Amino acid sequence: METQNDKPMKTTGKFLVAVLGAALLMAGCGKKQAKSSSSWSLDKSGASAQLKQFVAAQETQSRALAKQDGNKLPSDFDTFYKAAETGDWQDATNLFEQMSKSVRNDSSLRGSWWSATMDAYGVFEMFPPGDKYATAFGNDIIQSIPDGSIYFGGTDPGRFVVTALTESHADGKPFFVLSQNPMADGTYLKYLRSMYAGKIYTPTDEDSQKCFQDYTEDVTRRRQNNQLKPGEDVRTDSNGKVQISGHIAVMEINALLVKTIFDKNPDREFYIEESFPLDWMYPNLEPHGLIMKINRQPLPTLSGEIVKQDRDYWTKYLTPMIGGWLNKDTTVEEVAAFVEKTYVKNDLSGFTGDSQFVQNSDAQKMFSKLRSSIAGVYVWWMKHATDASEKQRMADAADFAFRQAFALCPYSPEVVFRYIDFLMGQNRGADALLVVETAVKMPLMQGEGGQMRVLAKQLERYRKTK
Repeated sequence: METQNDKPMKTTGKFLVAVLGAALLMAGCGKKQAKSSSSWSLDKSGASAQLKQFVAAQETQSRALAKQDGNKLPSDFDTFYKAAETGDWQDATNLFEQMSKSVRNDSSLRGSWWSATMDAYGVFEMFPPGDKYATAFGNDIIQSIPDGSIYFGGTDPGRFVVTALTESHADGKPFFVLSQNPMADGTYLKYLRSMYAGKIYTPTDEDSQKCFQDYTEDVTRRRQNNQLKPGEDVRTDSNGKVQISGHIAVMEINALLVKTIFDKNPDREFYIEESFPLDWMYPNLEPHGLIMKINRQPLPTLSGEIVKQDRDYWTKYLTPMIGGWLNKDTTVEEVAAFVEKTYVKNDLSGFTGDSQFVQNSDAQKMFSKLRSSIAGVYVWWMKHATDASEKQRMADAADFAFRQAFALCPYSPEVVFRYIDFLMGQNRGADALLVVETAVKMPLMQGEGGQMRVLAKQLERYRKTK
């Protein structure tokens, strides 16, 4: 997980560290919003034919994997795929939830087939809330990745949307789609091997065991030196054996497995749509359109050309969504004013973007997450720069990316907490307070913004002491 502020403020530093770790988890595991339309079906999708073909392929693959592994299939399996075939997302969603309970409660059902069926279900999770933007999200990422590459989809959209819209997921065409999040699950690794063995290197059970052991040894050492990361749960049982648990530990093991894939496929290009920051990647990352490229060797710096291309790409990309008003000179105050007028008051007078976008929370979260991830790369380079001018150049790039991410989704816990952490590190307490005060006004924050309201009070107290 990305380390926090180099210069935490005196009264809120510990609080920031805690809530920032929680924010990253909230972004990936937060409560789903209700779908906007109960009438969505595959027939109504802009990618209908492709999605139908994908769902059918996943059913065939699931049956073959269950037979191969000797798993019986739950009673809801056939009815789920029948509902999926007719394209009714409501029936498909309900049946999937029933099937999921069966899998959790009956260990004989658990196997690699479940990962294949989860990919099929992802169509009904990701496309109904905003088919137009989900399709654009997937197609734009796919078109940016060279054939034969290996791509890690981190978030649900990054995995499920891209998987569904590629030419053939099972054949790795035009590139291989993997997800960083379930790597520690042996059945998911088996699913990958069933598709990609002989084409690319995928981790073995022995690789998985080694990564678990390596992490256990590392976290034990860091625990002795009081260097645990926020959220790492490490305990010693009555027999003196180290016990690790929790989401952070899983992601740390996932990071080692992703590194294994990277190292064992030296002739492939790698790209990632980030879910959770993986520390080892940062020196190798550079912005690549909506996502990021993982370079084979660490970069000496992010050149001015890379930063300009990234800024120009996102400025152009955001214009149809929210209008072309946000540029590198736009202040935090102007962004906050836009947020309050557009999202809080629903006042679209003079708005030149897409009204569908500002009414679509799923689309807002999808693209904001991507921009926030790239901002995090700039923050890493800023913190590791030794030259003052280079540090400022990366800070400027990070600030611009954060402002764009905040304008796209001002109620995202990850965006808000990462941005205010950055701002406090720049001694910009007034801007940090404005960001959090604006965020808590969002209707979607009602009942969910407790941490932000507490933080707003702490920031206000901090400012009064300065």
